[in-house]
Formats: sequence, C-alpha cells, structure tokens
Amino acid sequence: MMDRYTKLQMVGIYVCIAVFLTFILLPFFEMFMASLRPLEHLFRSPYQFWSDDFSFDAYKQMWVTVPLLGRYIFNSIYISFMVTGLTMIFVVPAAYAYARLQFPFKNLSLGLFLGVNMFTGAVLLIPLYRVLRTMGLLNTYWAMIVPGVAFLIPTGIWLLRSYLEKIPRELEEAAFVDGASRLYTLRRVVLPLAVPGLIVVGVAVFIGAYAQQFLFAITFNQTRELQPLPAGLYEFIGYQSVTWNEMMAAALVGVLPVMVIFLFLQKYLVAGLTAGAVKE
Repeated sequence: MMDRYTKLQMVGIYVCIAVFLTFILLPFFEMFMASLRPLEHLFRSPYQFWSDDFSFDAYKQMWVTVPLLGRYIFNSIYISFMVTGLTMIFVVPAAYAYARLQFPFKNLSLGLFLGVNMFTGAVLLIPLYRVLRTMGLLNTYWAMIVPGVAFLIPTGIWLLRSYLEKIPRELEEAAFVDGASRLYTLRRVVLPLAVPGLIVVGVAVFIGAYAQQFLFAITFNQTRELQPLPAGLYEFIGYQSVTWNEMMAAALVGVLPVMVIFLFLQKYLVAGLTAGAVKE
C-alpha cells in the first residue's frame, strides 16, 4: 500500500513538472527563439523550430523602435517596488494583529479580505477611476501604485498571518515579562523570526504588482513617460505591421531584472528556512 501511494505521488510530481515545462518554460523559450528570428521568418509554414538565420538584431533595434523602452522598464520596477514596500508596511502590523489579538469583527473582517481576493481589478475600474480623479491622482505613478496596494493588502495579510501564527507565543510572553512593549516585541522578537515569511509574502506581492500594471496603466494613466513595460509594449504595434521579434526581445529584457531579484532573494529565503528549522 505504501509503495502504491509513493508511486501515485511520483506520478503527480511528474505531471506537475510536465505542466510547468509545457505552459510556463516552453512559452518563455519560444519567446526567446522568436526574438532571434527575422520578422519575415516568424510565420513560415511549415513551422521551423531551428533556423540558420538567428541573430540578436531585434535586441539592438528595439531601442530604436521604442526610444522610451528603458524608461518603461524602470517604471515597471519602480511601481512594483513601491507597491511592495507600501503593502508590507500595512500588512505587517495588520497580520500580527490578526494572529495575536482579539478584537470585534475579527473573523468577519478576515472573511471580507478573502472575499476581496475573489475579484479582479477589472470589476472596479470605473469606480476606481472616479475615486482617483477626485483625488487628483490620474496620470501619475500613484494612479497605478494606490490601486495595486489596495488589491494586494488582503493577500499579504492572509499569507503573513498564517506564518506568524506558527511562531511560539512563549517567546513574546517572555519579552512581556521583561517589560517589553508589544511594538518592541514585534520589532525585536517576531519580525526577525518571520524573515522567511516576510520574503515569501514580499515576493508574492511583487509578482502581483508586476502582473496587474497593464490594466491600471491603460485605464488610469495617459502620460507616455509614466507607462510601465506591459503598456509600453503596445508601441511595437504599428498601423500596418507588428514587430513581433522586437516585442518578444523587449518583454524578455523587461523580465530579466525581476528574475535577477528573485534569484537574489531565493538565497536568503533558503538560508532563513534552514536557520528556522534548527532549535537550540
């Protein structure tokens, strides 16, 4: 029975790997291959997986086709970092309160947070537009940052609350006995132990902030210099043709800084998990 269960587990793992490779890595690989092909060869029939005319000309020409491409990439990273930073500022005390304190309507408010996660930004675009226009935030960075923070706070609270609940209460009680305040205990006792959880939540929020930029940018921002990369890629679409190879190259270059950030954070995440697994 145990061997059969183990085999089922292995089959499940292999199926997950196959789905990941097919629907996640394969499209990225195809983007890279398309960026290396001349535009006139992209739609050859029959399809050719490999060609002898590969070149990196698209990676050079894309900066000429869209002169503000570097600004778009910067905008995407800047908006994502701002959304992540502001979201974490609100999420940390809120998640700690839900994990440790008792207050009226606690479960009801948690249910509301969960309900908010079921809706996408597209449902509230019109009322959000009216709110941002009233606040004078349209056509600014804040028009993309504020909605991003609002939609990602519930996700951050749910994720971080679950992690904080696993930290032993005895550590905080010992600090309280020594005369420490709750804020001091949060900063000096809880947060150092929650570093792996903070990194996981921060990465999840950053991904969400990067993914939702397109919708908010094309709705709340008409200033070209403030557009993030997902909206800026529209400039590769001309009146008569679309430079698909340059668009694929620009998309890959825009994703590269994010991949580097994640690889850097992964090292600290693994180190924090390893340290937290050892009891003294």
